[in-house]
Amino acid sequence: MQIIDGGVTAPKGFQAAGIYAGIKKKRKDMAMIYSAAPCKAAGVFTTNQVKAAPVKWDQKVVTESQFVKAVVINSGVANACTGAKGYEYCVDMAKEAGAVLDIPTDSVLVASTGVIGKQLPMDIIKEGIKVLSENLGTTRLSAGLAAEAIMTTDTKAKEVAVQVKIKETTVTLAGMCKGSGMIHPNMATMLCFVTTDVNISKEMLQKALSTDVKDTFNMISVDGDTSTNDSVLLMANGLAGNEEIVAEGADYDLFYEALHYVMEELSKMIAGDGEGATCLFEVKAIHANTKEQAVAISKSVVTSNLTKAAIFGHDANWGRILCAMGYSGAAFQPDMVDIFFASKAGKIKIVENGMATDYSEEEATRILSQEAVTAVVDLKMGEMEATAWGCDLTLDYVKINADYRS
Repeated sequence: MQIIDGGVTAPKGFQAAGIYAGIKKKRKDMAMIYSAAPCKAAGVFTTNQVKAAPVKWDQKVVTESQFVKAVVINSGVANACTGAKGYEYCVDMAKEAGAVLDIPTDSVLVASTGVIGKQLPMDIIKEGIKVLSENLGTTRLSAGLAAEAIMTTDTKAKEVAVQVKIKETTVTLAGMCKGSGMIHPNMATMLCFVTTDVNISKEMLQKALSTDVKDTFNMISVDGDTSTNDSVLLMANGLAGNEEIVAEGADYDLFYEALHYVMEELSKMIAGDGEGATCLFEVKAIHANTKEQAVAISKSVVTSNLTKAAIFGHDANWGRILCAMGYSGAAFQPDMVDIFFASKAGKIKIVENGMATDYSEEEATRILSQEAVTAVVDLKMGEMEATAWGCDLTLDYVKINADYRS
């Protein structure tokens, strides 16, 4: 697998655009992805009972449409909790994109992000769709503009691309996503768009996505809130020309490995760019008896507000970690647990067999004062492990969400 500098236009046949349409104040707010060839599409969506109109539309398209060729995205208005009119506007977005691109309405996916409860400004949206279609390009810049245009409270665009050889054919996968707040590991809790030129059946594409999300986007958290608009959309147009992947095996495994890399990197980008965050907080539960035990414990620690606050303060307050493990619902032996902190500044054991070691507070603070910090929890029970990603909890998180609409 080769990591390349690229965005969603890196795979063959994909174009993208990002523009300022006027939904938000002085910031790009609409994006489009288009494939020259029909795509197989897969999707994973929010588990929140309150689902935005685009989620409902995309679930229908992914399930029922013969193929997909485009995605149109707006930032600034979520089109959630907007009733029948909101769904009608969502369909209108697909119709407008279909008309300007000369493709069927049901081959257009739609995504929205932003404030809940507001109706879309359809005059602006429709004009934006026209401008997007006129600015579609295959360049790295085009992909970057699209990634920038889907941001809300994100501080940076999030993109990744890789190539892998399936037999003698080079296949490319690339993704972009947005997510900074309202992030919790209960599906995806953000918007993510992955493009690939691999030739793969729709069934295997969906299998790969649904399987991998459990170890990537389901393992991130910023604030414990699961969004109304969560969507991960994966489009494969087959232009790489490899023999179609129709079952598990070596070819599927190579594709899955590349997909996992893209999804994991995007997951970490979201967690590290949490609203107000100063660092990426990674929690590894190792030597667990079962995968479920490791998942429950790593998630519990990464979502603990007290632990997140301690990470912000560069405070090795390990009691909060052990406490979060205790209420995770997973059974373990507290008096067997070892806990380590690690970063690029080094690694330190702070707990051995459930009790504090004679560690240096100064060294622990130095390790915790980095842009990425890892807590390793060793259960000493088995061979299974899991990793969760989050961020520290800062004063700025409250400020950002106190005046989000203003």
